[in-house]
Amino acid sequence: MFGALAKSLFGSSNDRYVKSLDKLVRQIAAYEPQIKALSDAELAAQTPKFREMLAGGSTLDQILPEAFATVREASIRTMGMRHFDVQMIGGIVLHRGEIAEMRTGEGKTLVATLAVYLNALEGKGVHVVTVNDYLARRDAETMGVLYNFLGLTVGVIVPSLNEEQRREAYNSDITYATNNELGFDYLRDNMKHERGQMVHRPFNFAIVDEVDSILIDEARTPLIISGPTDDKSDLYVAVDAVVKTIDPALYEADEKTKNISLTEDGVEWIERALEGAGLLVGSNLYDVENTMVVHHLDQALKANVMFKRDIDYIVKDGKIVIIDEFTGRMMDGRRWSNGLHQAVEAKEGVRIEPENQTMASITFQNYFRMYPKLAGMTGTAATEAPEFFDIYKMNVVSIPTNVPVQRIDEEDEFYKNTTDKFQAIAKLIREKNEIGQPVLVGTVSIEKSELLSEYLRKEGVKHNVLNARFHEMEAHIVAQAGRLGAVTIATNMAGRGTDIQLGGNIEFRIADELADVTDEAEREAGEARIRAEVAAEKAKVLEAGGLCVIGTERHESRRIDNQLRGRSGRQGDPGLSKFYLCLEDDLLRIFGPDTLFARMMNSNLADGEAIGSKWLSKAIETAQKKVEARNYDIRKQVVEYDDVMNDQRKVIYEQRADIMDADAVGDVVADMRNDTVNSLVGDACPPGSYPEQWNIEGLRARIRDVLGIDAPFEAWMEEDGVEPELIEERIAALAEAKMAEKVAEIDTEAWQGLEKSILLERLDHHWKEHLATLDALRQVVFLRAYAQKTPINEYKQEAFGLFERMLDAIREDVTRILMTAEFRMRAPEEFQLPELPDFLTSHIDPFTGENDAQAIPGAAAMLGAMAAQGPDQAAAAGQAGDNPYAGLDISRNAPCPCGSGQKYKHCHGALA
Repeated sequence: MFGALAKSLFGSSNDRYVKSLDKLVRQIAAYEPQIKALSDAELAAQTPKFREMLAGGSTLDQILPEAFATVREASIRTMGMRHFDVQMIGGIVLHRGEIAEMRTGEGKTLVATLAVYLNALEGKGVHVVTVNDYLARRDAETMGVLYNFLGLTVGVIVPSLNEEQRREAYNSDITYATNNELGFDYLRDNMKHERGQMVHRPFNFAIVDEVDSILIDEARTPLIISGPTDDKSDLYVAVDAVVKTIDPALYEADEKTKNISLTEDGVEWIERALEGAGLLVGSNLYDVENTMVVHHLDQALKANVMFKRDIDYIVKDGKIVIIDEFTGRMMDGRRWSNGLHQAVEAKEGVRIEPENQTMASITFQNYFRMYPKLAGMTGTAATEAPEFFDIYKMNVVSIPTNVPVQRIDEEDEFYKNTTDKFQAIAKLIREKNEIGQPVLVGTVSIEKSELLSEYLRKEGVKHNVLNARFHEMEAHIVAQAGRLGAVTIATNMAGRGTDIQLGGNIEFRIADELADVTDEAEREAGEARIRAEVAAEKAKVLEAGGLCVIGTERHESRRIDNQLRGRSGRQGDPGLSKFYLCLEDDLLRIFGPDTLFARMMNSNLADGEAIGSKWLSKAIETAQKKVEARNYDIRKQVVEYDDVMNDQRKVIYEQRADIMDADAVGDVVADMRNDTVNSLVGDACPPGSYPEQWNIEGLRARIRDVLGIDAPFEAWMEEDGVEPELIEERIAALAEAKMAEKVAEIDTEAWQGLEKSILLERLDHHWKEHLATLDALRQVVFLRAYAQKTPINEYKQEAFGLFERMLDAIREDVTRILMTAEFRMRAPEEFQLPELPDFLTSHIDPFTGENDAQAIPGAAAMLGAMAAQGPDQAAAAGQAGDNPYAGLDISRNAPCPCGSGQKYKHCHGALA
């Protein structure tokens, strides 16, 4: 109670923080008259001036007011847009490495230019991260006009670029890219063998657009670069055929975790079925020999029972394409891990791609935490503020709107079933459509979009269905969703990053309708017409009540619902939002109130009847909070496990960088050799043991295998007071001598290159194997909980031991290759083209069909010489070793002019 009273008197902590930034905003405004008086050239000269100030010891905070005023004026001159004061506040928040929560339509893209320009002045590079390639290209083009005017370079990273183009883009002052491209480039960089091949430069500052989508929604799955393993497609198909015949009564499905467990009868039935299919070794499913079959069985059950076509994935061009559960977008190129994707391919009868082995991976959490300064912007972050601070140490600051929000948010309506709910939605849409009010309907899946489309067709309502399949098409449709009478059905996140402007989006209409118009006068007239039409249409839409947003069900996360609501009421426009729910919705069915609530609604509600109350809305919000907490725990667990791998990843990647940067790695190799000798002797002659307990024969075999040395152990063992340290020193000396002999035979520079390449190749090989082991460990470590042990602690302990063993294996492997392999360094031979097969040259005239070989250069002289000498003379000259045709330009594969019937190269043209 006292907290609410204090808040009403003094405002929230967020309000007080935002108010404290007014002083800076006034400082920026004070520079405006001075900056406005500058010419274009003088305004552009501000950039080198700021850079000189930074070089002279000034800080970014000190030059912030003047720099922000410069960007504001440059924006007016290049794009005709002036930053509002609230946008200045957003720019300050971004510069400070915080998250700016700004409502839809408040101009987040323009806000970013302030912090981007200021931080780009240091020349260390600024990354602007977007949710898709279309937005990266669009923002780089539109905002690039401003940056280029001020003398900064802009690059954009899209999938089609080659290595050189990527390097150039990263070396720009400002780089626009998607989170996936940035992460994969980082992983690929750390798989390269030369520093010059890498495209990234050291991390500096990143601004993440739609930060909640990238750092929360997409952070549940890591980025993985993988390579194919053995093909097991036959086993997937065979197990899938068995699973398709199983009775649903023989297993239990948990929709929350998407796990399937067989009942006792189910285990017995599946054992008989697998035995009949010849897939089981013995008769017990859980014998160690059947581990692989159990794994495939689990994935086949998940694929057939828990993963639904057109909800979790679609089949496109004979391939399984995952659908993002949050955005409804197709995730081309992404594959489920651990054999699940192959199980779904078997289920759908498409070509089964081989399973992949992880070669490099990283979570978005650990990737973005590498930036010394990270900021973000979005329309909805407040509900996830604790997670942003816990994981990324970023505060969320809610920026006030430039104009007060006028949207009306109505209470949710509850129905008994989906049919009643969709009929009510279709009826409301028809009513709104009749008065010309534009309607945007948010659905949670492609299936629900198509179902609602059927209802609207019956009602005779013209509409667009958008399933977020193509980003550019999606942006164009969403941009025009505010036109008079428009009805747009979209997955909740479709078209994110695109403004819905009442009356239509002028820029998109110009781009669509005047794309082919080249005449300047005609284009100007067309633009004027479109602007007038949009203004007239906007007036009618405002009269009809603005954009009406309808949610077909509540999402698992309140944030996604808020994003949908935020589509309406842009920049003070009127609007309406309303959610429709029923007992069959996934949220209510899986996570909602108990069955008593469901029974009450079923018994008290007639068909088609609706109920709405604040109590019900509160119950739904409570369910959403439960799911949000559960999802946060999942993401936190992903981070906890990846943190273990991340510490190891840093060590490996730093070692790789040191190796690539070093001119020579002889010292590293020597240390590895000495450590290997120490390990071999320590295993055979444990400390504190007696000589008669030592495994000398085993040590002899290991030394011969790893070092390629036959050591005189018999003579050494006959000496008095022999110690393991002495044996170790002598073996190390023999190894050093052998290595010195080997190095002496090979050019120093060549040997240094050889050492580096072997070291990097073995490091990569063992790291890849280590990742596969950690993947397997993570799959089973949760079973330790049955022994009252904490799985994450067990994982840390095991992973540390595995990492130590991997380092030992790398040292031994590198030592073995360099000590035992035979290296022959040869100068590269002069390249010679392979000799062509025996064939006669000719040139057939395509019009006459005649052989006009005399038209070939040199052929006329050759034929003339033949005629002058006669065949006998020429042949005799050839046999005498004389070549009468030496001065002629004769092809070596042409018939010899002497008339012998042989080729010139085998007759007079033969080399002496």
